[in-house]
Amino acid sequence: MSDAYQEREVQLATGKVHLLEGGAGRTIVFLHHSWGSPGWLPVHASLAASHRVVVPDLPGWGGSERPAWAREPRDLAILGGRILEALDAESATLVGTGFGGFVAAELATMRPLDALVLIGAAGIQPAGGEILDQMLVSHRAYIEAGFRDRDAYVAWVGEEPADDVRQLWDFSREMTARVCWKPYMFNRRLVPLLGDVATPTLAIWGGEDRVVPPECATLYAAALPNCRVETIEGAGHLVEIEEAERVAGLIGAHVRTCGKGG
Repeated sequence: MSDAYQEREVQLATGKVHLLEGGAGRTIVFLHHSWGSPGWLPVHASLAASHRVVVPDLPGWGGSERPAWAREPRDLAILGGRILEALDAESATLVGTGFGGFVAAELATMRPLDALVLIGAAGIQPAGGEILDQMLVSHRAYIEAGFRDRDAYVAWVGEEPADDVRQLWDFSREMTARVCWKPYMFNRRLVPLLGDVATPTLAIWGGEDRVVPPECATLYAAALPNCRVETIEGAGHLVEIEEAERVAGLIGAHVRTCGKGG
């Protein structure tokens, strides 16, 4: 594992983007959930032992400037492409978790990538069930639903989240509502475009995901011509937190099977 990382910013015409960066080697860009980036996680540290890992705050989240004009995840995907260019990582491996997976899938329809990893990704409407609507529940209830059980939530967050964590969740929810309100967390225009995406894709899902139904992994695999699914039984939506080493191993193996990237 590599716990060493730096904070820095890249400047786009639409505003500054805050990011964390560590490691060296082939580039992996890691996109966060709708509730914002919680910082440099064990999964990032594991990957940074053999890769350059970049964890940006998406525009409008965390320390990145808010694009007031953005109204859908596709707008953020356009900016995501510009972030890759600013990082000299146009063909990097792109990893997206939850909402970040939605943005990553949209971006994959716009430009070639070295590899794509979708972890509990939103973006596709499930045929049965639905994606949990965070606007209908408290911040705490929504984040807790992302874990396999309450004990796992408390072990990571604590009985009561710190004030700065509450502020992050609140700020993030406001931006999420701007870009994901109607329809909530999916885009009917996405699936028809995925059929032309040749990027080797790995979909990782927790078998007990209560936020984005595991059925969505199957739907992504059906829509993407070069996609395989890895289900981690017993894990929740936040599988990259609950099973960090296993998820890092799956991502690393996927990167090794793909062509050289930035």
